[in-house]
Amino acid sequence: MKKAVVKLEVYDDRDKQKAMKKVSSLLGIDSISMDMKDKKLTVTGDIDPVIIVGKLRKICPTELLSVGPAKEEKKDESKKVEPKKPDDVWKPYHYHYYPQIMPEHYFVRSVEEDPNWFGYLLNR
Repeated sequence: MKKAVVKLEVYDDRDKQKAMKKVSSLLGIDSISMDMKDKKLTVTGDIDPVIIVGKLRKICPTELLSVGPAKEEKKDESKKVEPKKPDDVWKPYHYHYYPQIMPEHYFVRSVEEDPNWFGYLLNR
């Protein structure tokens, strides 16, 4: 989990909405918050800050202020959750085979039969 703080030059709600929409489309985002007073966008999750800045630079001038670990709550050791065994996890079958249908016959023209049949190909 990482926490990235980015400074944006946004001046109205429309630019804010565009920035939030761009960042929310990325995978691995847990939370997004925007402080319009300081013009800072805080993003938390399993993310690469370079990708965030790259997306936001297409909208407005962007500066990466800080990157660090997100504050996580301490977990109680008394509550142990057993991880799922690999045998219990259902794995979908993603491979699909679509046979190609080949034409049964081909149409062949010769120059001797019709000398002008390929003339339209030369004019393209």
